[in-house]
Amino acid sequence: MVELQDLTKTYKLGQTRVRALRGVSLEVRRGEFVAIMGPSGSGKSTLMNLVGCLDRPTSGEYRLTGRTVSRMPADELADIRNQKIGFVFQGFNLLARATALKNVVMPLMYAGLSRGEQERRARKMLQLVGLGARMNHKPAELSGGQQQRVAIARALVNNPSLLLADEPTGNLDSHTSLEILTVLQALNQRGLTIMLVTHEADIAAYAKRQVVFRDGRIVRDEVMAAPRSAQADWLASRQTRQTPQVTQVERAEESKGIEEGSSHE
Repeated sequence: MVELQDLTKTYKLGQTRVRALRGVSLEVRRGEFVAIMGPSGSGKSTLMNLVGCLDRPTSGEYRLTGRTVSRMPADELADIRNQKIGFVFQGFNLLARATALKNVVMPLMYAGLSRGEQERRARKMLQLVGLGARMNHKPAELSGGQQQRVAIARALVNNPSLLLADEPTGNLDSHTSLEILTVLQALNQRGLTIMLVTHEADIAAYAKRQVVFRDGRIVRDEVMAAPRSAQADWLASRQTRQTPQVTQVERAEESKGIEEGSSHE
């Protein structure tokens, strides 16, 4: 899926050269859930920019699904981003005046699909993340966790091969973070490849593999024998809360979308 060979990235800040990545080699296989960890300035965000085709390496080779993308022209990189990669960020980046459905439809507007097909795909993704009853709600009418689930649905609507999640729980409390991690684990169980950037070890504990960066290099790469179950921890957290955040309708939708769901195509 993702193959990086001796990747480097150097930035120029005035007269200073900053070596953000120093000979990184990494392979992420199809269906993996990998946490990219490290302190600020370790190179993890630079790596994700390169993997997401938002930037080019200074040297080295990057192959995605067998294609060498490290030296593609800008228009081809844009096609790769739109067709192969989904992005989820710390900020939800939703259009405030648009409903959840319209926010998810946005990436499909230039895909040459009929309006009906666009909405069908968007509805399917919202149902997958447990928001079937919230499609016509605007962001201000949704909780932080629900807004991030809309962002995940939007990232999935083009049926990407790879989901890149950059600190997706950074703006959420611990209970709501578990809600998002439950969705990510469920998607991964259906075959979606996920790379998640985090500086928090307790968030990385839900991934199947942890890759730790320091000073632009990989210092640890470990497959986890028993990743934590976000769903189990989320249910336990909900039981200890005095005021449940979800209504009975939301619970039914979450159960349908997170626990069952349709398979990722």
